[in-house]
Amino acid sequence: MSRIATVLVADDDRGIRTVLDHALARQGHAVRSTGNAATLWRWVSDGEGDVAIIDVLMPDGNGLDLLPRIKKLRPELPVIVMSAQNTLLTAIRATERGAYDYLPKPFDLQELGALVARALAAPRDPAARPEPAGEESERLPLIGRSPAMQEIYRVLARLMQTDLTVMITGESGTGKELAARALHDYGKRRNGPFVAVNMAAIPRELIESELFGHEKGSFTGAHMRVTGRFEQAEGGTLFLDEIGDMPPEAQTRLLRVLQQGEYTSVGGRTPVRTDVRIIAATNRDLRQWIDRGQFREDLYYRLNVVPIRLPPLRERAEDIPDLARHFLAQATREGLPAKSFDPQAFERLQRHRWPGNVRELENLVRRLAALYAQETIGAEVIEVELADLRSAETPRRADDDNLGQAVEFHLKRYFAAHGDRLPPPGLYDRVLAEVERPLILAALAATRGNQLRAAELLGLNRNTLRKRIETLRIEVSRGARSD
Repeated sequence: MSRIATVLVADDDRGIRTVLDHALARQGHAVRSTGNAATLWRWVSDGEGDVAIIDVLMPDGNGLDLLPRIKKLRPELPVIVMSAQNTLLTAIRATERGAYDYLPKPFDLQELGALVARALAAPRDPAARPEPAGEESERLPLIGRSPAMQEIYRVLARLMQTDLTVMITGESGTGKELAARALHDYGKRRNGPFVAVNMAAIPRELIESELFGHEKGSFTGAHMRVTGRFEQAEGGTLFLDEIGDMPPEAQTRLLRVLQQGEYTSVGGRTPVRTDVRIIAATNRDLRQWIDRGQFREDLYYRLNVVPIRLPPLRERAEDIPDLARHFLAQATREGLPAKSFDPQAFERLQRHRWPGNVRELENLVRRLAALYAQETIGAEVIEVELADLRSAETPRRADDDNLGQAVEFHLKRYFAAHGDRLPPPGLYDRVLAEVERPLILAALAATRGNQLRAAELLGLNRNTLRKRIETLRIEVSRGARSD
């Protein structure tokens, strides 16, 4: 006959304790419950309990402060932390201080029962997790207390002390880079660099040099050795945003890095060992891209070790008031007049679909803080602004511009992706090389592979064209025209 497990419960709310007592007793557990931290500590000190469930806020103490003491005295005791303070920082602190898991209130009793069963069945690990180095700032990277965000917080908290590769998916503006930064800033690599690369903003011919660096003389214009993003992120985190835009050649090299833990710079011969955590993000459905042959399936599985889907704002509309107040406070700190929203304004914001997600909401709040004189923003102002957004002219895409404007558009994105840094030297030759290849391919396609006619079309000597075809490794087939 199996031994009955004892569950210790500490919560200031008598109603919650009663519900937990009945629910856990029905599962066959013996339950001892209390409304204060001192009694729980006495039970733990006496060696009682197989699992402990503690609330964060109690009249005589904080559950998070008690947690390290419990783990020091009895490191094998699984402790489940529950809290109505449903923020990312609460989840992180609970995990860092040794909690078996974190459960935001309100919670499902079946979920709690399953969690207790897993805690009882888990191997007893006497090694407690390291405590965080000092108190973290209350300025959180992610805002929201909705059930959708609570699950995100729990997953992020579990990943903080690991080096697992993470794939973050979600629509544009949902905060994918913020989630990646949270994993870095609160994780064990927090003292290392966080390097972000937007794959969509880098011309395809430059991506390998951007990621892996290049050696002096490796191509025309490479007058000096330049470090790549992998080397810059050594000991820290490399965030590969818009990973779906990575060209096939770079996908192959990235896969090799993930498999072997080393890379070779462009023009280099000696493999370089790397120690970085990879976090990738995309707003695309990579499964569809795999089916189309535009993304490597083996790379997808290497990156998708832990998938995290950030919900669009329309799926967590209850978070909009907290987000709007947060952005108003930010605007005030930056020198804009202090504002507030009335309840009807919040209701109108919550009914909007927010195709641009949190980024769109942030832009709207900043605009309201800057342009409107009234201290309290009402629903009528929100209605006017949202109507202006709907009637605004759709901005032109780069596809609708002429070639020069399209190039300018992509170069602006490329420079913006580097932030305060400059791109690697040799940009002039690399950009010309990127334009040259599709131009020659288009000319060969238009002339059905006739190099003489293609040279005439391009205004080049035939031998010059032939040399460029060999240098660029362009395959030429006669008689077929590609549209």
